[in-house]
Amino acid sequence: MHRRQVLKSAMATATALAAPAIVLADNARSLTFVPHADLASLDPVWTTADITRNYSLAVFDTLYAYDAEFNVQPQMVAGHTVTEDGKQWDLTLRDGLKFHDGEPVLARDCVATIKRWATRNPMGGALLTRLDEISAPSDKVIRIRLKKPFPLLPAALGEVYCAIMPERLARTDAMAQIPEAIGSGPFKFMASERIPGSRVVFERNQAYVPRPDGRASFNAGPKIVHLDRVVWNFIPDPATAAAALAQGEVDWWENPAIDLVPSLRANKNLVVEVKDRTGEICCLRFNHLHPPFNNPAIRRVVATAFDQNEVMTAVAGAEPSLIKTDVGLFVPGTPYANDVGVEATRGPKDLPKIKQALAAAGYNGERVTVLLASTIPTIFAHGQVAADTLKRIGMNVDLVVIDWVSVVTRRANKGPPDQGGWNIFFTNLGGFGNISPGPNIAIRGSGASAWFGWPTEPALEALREAWFDAPDLATQKGLCREMQAAFWQSPTFAPLGLYDQPTAYRSYVRDVPEGWPQFYGINRV
Repeated sequence: MHRRQVLKSAMATATALAAPAIVLADNARSLTFVPHADLASLDPVWTTADITRNYSLAVFDTLYAYDAEFNVQPQMVAGHTVTEDGKQWDLTLRDGLKFHDGEPVLARDCVATIKRWATRNPMGGALLTRLDEISAPSDKVIRIRLKKPFPLLPAALGEVYCAIMPERLARTDAMAQIPEAIGSGPFKFMASERIPGSRVVFERNQAYVPRPDGRASFNAGPKIVHLDRVVWNFIPDPATAAAALAQGEVDWWENPAIDLVPSLRANKNLVVEVKDRTGEICCLRFNHLHPPFNNPAIRRVVATAFDQNEVMTAVAGAEPSLIKTDVGLFVPGTPYANDVGVEATRGPKDLPKIKQALAAAGYNGERVTVLLASTIPTIFAHGQVAADTLKRIGMNVDLVVIDWVSVVTRRANKGPPDQGGWNIFFTNLGGFGNISPGPNIAIRGSGASAWFGWPTEPALEALREAWFDAPDLATQKGLCREMQAAFWQSPTFAPLGLYDQPTAYRSYVRDVPEGWPQFYGINRV
């Protein structure tokens, strides 16, 4: 509560001092954006961090794309044909596609990109198990031959992380990062203007050819760019970011601290609304490689130790309408969400009893290294509550409070904690994985190829594979209930609840797209 009062006071001061913003003529075609984190990686395959996803949406394009209703549409492809009883797909590229270095986008670039992406992405992994051959019979045609039909192929290739890049970059080992950012998307990444920890700059790609048909929706359709430059200024302190927005020093704040949302709404010069309908599931992620969380019984006790309402009140108590509890694997109210096991997430909790259960499960007081990002307010809020709960149930917690960039770097270390590794990190799970098991990285149990934490969970993998091959929605829903039951028996993470994250921008910024931050279609009026 003290933190909230400090933030509210700072916001009130900022609002009182704010003068009407003057939109200068030379700024009319530029936009200043405050992202939720600094850009730690330029590689949308190497990391799933949302900040890299958002950068990727500007710099790269995808073969298919999702609209705001989560339907898949052709994007870089003009269309496709399916033959041989669904086992051969020929995808034809649109005319006029060029990379930022001036080279044309060729089918072989796409083939190399798909191969690299598929080794790390959950949907890509499903494609690989069904793939017989992928080739480029011509510069414009990508041929995919399958062992068995895979109707979800466009949905897989529509993943943001399947970001088409030149073959020379796509040949980079998927476990290493690409050395430069060359895409074919609507904006160019300006490496010369990058200031680590502070600033990222994009310039309009003058050679970009928008899709000629359909409507712009989410990351699908014709992306018409009206801005010449987009500047990301990372401001880690929420009160400072709020003051900058109130005074018109920045145009758009991606993820305002929820404690400040009521004050932001009171400013008539600002628009505050939820654009991303996939929500943010607060996540405590286990490292399965090292004690104590290589023991599923210990994970099971810890995953059910939290009262989601208590945790989410710390995150979004200032705007309770943004909170959802009884959260399992998927966003409540979406087709695959179900109530299997969610009663374990409700409070109040008998912590002494849980402490006894933890000891009975085999916990022997091992030090637990917990990574907590201080630079993302929602993660910091739910992580503090969860870390305190861990201590209260008897865990020997070594809480490492660092910035988000450092978390993203350190969580990739598979070594034990005393060699730079970790046992737990906190994050928010967003995107399509919150509404579908296909792209859900947090439930993958594929061992070394799984998301950070590297769980090996054959039961979850088998159910997910069955979901891909299910003949209808009813069967898929039944499999998701089985999936959630298996998850609670051997959890890969602890879901701590869900919140919808509002965004805030100056009222002169118009036509902000639905979904994640994108900069096409936007006008300054």
